[in-house]
Amino acid sequence: MRKLALAFSLLASPALATGLQIEIAGEANGTVVIDLFEDVAPQHVAQITALAEEGAYDGIVFHRVIDGFMAQTGDVEFGKIDGGDMRMAGRGGSSRPDLPAEFSDLPFDRGVVGMARGASFDSANSQFFIMFQPAPFLNDPNNPYTVVGAVIEGMDVVDAIKRGEGRNGEVMGRPDVMSTVTVTE
Repeated sequence: MRKLALAFSLLASPALATGLQIEIAGEANGTVVIDLFEDVAPQHVAQITALAEEGAYDGIVFHRVIDGFMAQTGDVEFGKIDGGDMRMAGRGGSSRPDLPAEFSDLPFDRGVVGMARGASFDSANSQFFIMFQPAPFLNDPNNPYTVVGAVIEGMDVVDAIKRGEGRNGEVMGRPDVMSTVTVTE
């Protein structure tokens, strides 16, 4: 049933329960609206919304962007466009504790938002990624990731985010940035 709801949300832009409005600047310029799935990953959604309400995501870069895969952001420790340590972007989190895994059977399709993590399933903190294309391997039961939401407006903006280089997708030069991130109800 949730898969049907996800498909509907990606196509029809229903009213948001909780979501994010992200203003992106750089090669991509515009607004992205994300519907957060508090019923699927309540602890992850609570952490993301708390960080957004604090302004922690404002000015954070898209540090890892792999064409045909995803765009990753959310390193509030090192990823500030002004005053951050761009050499370290992608290696940090927030001052909040890491989260226990909240896996689901929702597929990692185009527009799905997932939580980045380290090797431990319980290591997600502040970083998240937006899918350019489906990636079923992220649902592998031996190495799954947490789905936290889906883009319901602005995939054209996501598609325009500056791409990284190489296998790891590190963005060189000046990366695109989340100028402001606002929680919506």
